[in-house]
Amino acid sequence: MPIPQHLRRSAVLVLAASLLAAAAPEAPAPNPPPRPNRYQTSGAFGAFMDGRFAASQGELDIAAAAFLRALEGDPRNVDLIQPAFIATLLAGRPEAPHLARRLPDVPMAQLLIANQEIKAGNWDAAEQRVRAAPRQGGQPAQVLLAAWAQQGAGRTDAALATLRPLLDNARTRTLGALHSALINDLAARHAEAQRLYRIMQADTGGANLRLGQMIASWQVRQGQLAEAGATLRALLENGEDLPLAVSSLLAAAAQRPVARPTDGAAEVYFSLASLVAGQREGSEMAPQLLRLALDLRPDFTQARLLLAEVLEAGKNWTTALIILAPVAADDPLSGVVRLRRATLLDRAGRTDDALRDLDQLARDFPDSPLAYAQAGDILRVKSRFGEAVTSYDRAIARMTAPKQGAWSLYYTRGIAQDRSGAWPKAERDFQRALELMPDHPYILNYLGYAWADQGRNLTKARALLERAMERKPNDGAITDSMGWVLFRQGDAPGAIRLLERAAELQPTDAVINLHLGDAYWAAGRKREANFQWQRALLLNPEPDDKVKLEAKLRENGAALDAAPERIVQ
Repeated sequence: MPIPQHLRRSAVLVLAASLLAAAAPEAPAPNPPPRPNRYQTSGAFGAFMDGRFAASQGELDIAAAAFLRALEGDPRNVDLIQPAFIATLLAGRPEAPHLARRLPDVPMAQLLIANQEIKAGNWDAAEQRVRAAPRQGGQPAQVLLAAWAQQGAGRTDAALATLRPLLDNARTRTLGALHSALINDLAARHAEAQRLYRIMQADTGGANLRLGQMIASWQVRQGQLAEAGATLRALLENGEDLPLAVSSLLAAAAQRPVARPTDGAAEVYFSLASLVAGQREGSEMAPQLLRLALDLRPDFTQARLLLAEVLEAGKNWTTALIILAPVAADDPLSGVVRLRRATLLDRAGRTDDALRDLDQLARDFPDSPLAYAQAGDILRVKSRFGEAVTSYDRAIARMTAPKQGAWSLYYTRGIAQDRSGAWPKAERDFQRALELMPDHPYILNYLGYAWADQGRNLTKARALLERAMERKPNDGAITDSMGWVLFRQGDAPGAIRLLERAAELQPTDAVINLHLGDAYWAAGRKREANFQWQRALLLNPEPDDKVKLEAKLRENGAALDAAPERIVQ
């Protein structure tokens, strides 16, 4: 049965994105309701729709199986081949290469076929396949892969000549320098490798984990141990979880990160995926590139971490856990993987498993505060504030000399202390956080608002909030706080001006609408006050605020059963 035209057009365009950026429940129930019975549909069209539904849920294996069933039911339908290929590629299934051979005009399909030649050591055939592949978006994948195929065939001079246009182009200079350095390194051309690694470090500062790892490996292999340690320590400013990996990365640095041309080809896909992962189209292209990298190198942990990150951004937490599962316990990045895995477990509704894993991670890394800090964050978000405080206490106890980056621990513990009813301790934490990060707008806002809400230290509160507004003038919460401190100081007109602005910035915030109602009331604008309180009551306020709103409306004779349509309008 032919697939309807409107479904054919959309399937190919959105399949990869829907697999990886599908809407999913924010916190799935431990026992989710049964899914629609999609396994009893019949025919190619039914299987096609099953695949679309599975794709919309981010279920890669189920989507791939469904599209393959659809193709079995209608094997000559060319409109089924590409969605089946994309689904099997993203699921890492063995059918993907066979489907790729039926898609001569699809770049990813042709690159996957080139991968098969690379794995077989057929370097000349791989180069021919890469050069013949359709170009997509002007990306230099073909140039880089062709260079690595030439290196695999022992043609180092040809490989470096192939990369020269990338080195000469300001936009691709770093990418060209990276792969030229790796090829020179592999070919034992040490002087040129050293020059190129220095270019790469100067251009990037070694500012991401993979580049830092490569530069440190080169430095260790050249006997520059102090420089290697400095390179890896510099990464700590760019990744909150990297302290768990620095010592193990340094211990493993004597091993080449790219030890053979096949690894270099995998590195091409990873390099390009890293460039596009943060872009709008990255949710579609980056995971396909990363799957190509893992096809060549299944033990490529950083590719797994990046793919899990893309999946996490699409709320496909269970699939991200599957991607990280093969990482070995002795991998230098296993600590980072375990920390990410705990985040995914919690977001997938398995909070107890996440906390259990973090407790074990804290024991395995007794000098690191990270596992306890993350447990505190999980507990705080779950409103388990007393337990969160305990976890933050343990994390802070592991910091012998807190540096600027420790501000967030004091800030989050302060929030948990405040929500636990221990304001004096919370106040001390916020003040300590401000000592470490004096101009952070969220610390300034929290402490300034708390003082304003308590009706104390109003001059200091206003000063803090003025500083916060200088840094984030269009933040609704900060604007609300500034309006609230003016209200507490008796400046109702000034408060109304700011609170109206805050309500424009965050119209569905119950607290902002409550505050605006209070300011209207103080200014004698009682009808408008009642309207704002009624509106706030519809915006899912916190239990304490709900009680306040109901009391205000009751005492002032407002109708609690006003039509929601009129209130929202």
